[in-house]
Amino acid sequence: MIDPIKNNEPLDLSYLRDMSGDSAEFIIEMLDLFKAQTPAYVADLGKAIADKDWARASSCAHKIKPTFAYVGRNDAREHMQMMERNARELTRVDELPKAFREVCDFVEILYKQLDQSKAELEKRL
Repeated sequence: MIDPIKNNEPLDLSYLRDMSGDSAEFIIEMLDLFKAQTPAYVADLGKAIADKDWARASSCAHKIKPTFAYVGRNDAREHMQMMERNARELTRVDELPKAFREVCDFVEILYKQLDQSKAELEKRL
């Protein structure tokens, strides 16, 4: 389950800071890449779920999962892990459309968090 409390907190970018040596330019580039790629990944996941193509849904969720951890949203990563596992193991697949709607609502909030983080980082340039 995606933690709604974290939706109102700044993102924890410690992973990207550690990976980049705290390079604001690199972190901004990664945030921009995340915002550019994620909509297509989410759309692919939604299509797979709508088509009841559980193998593809599992694969799509697997692809998205680590990106949430990179921006400090392990709650969302765990949500994607659950979706990946359920689709792969064909358990509770009837709940996947609802879980997907949660992801869709969440990414809109996440994009705003990414914009806020980017604005803070740009002040360091």
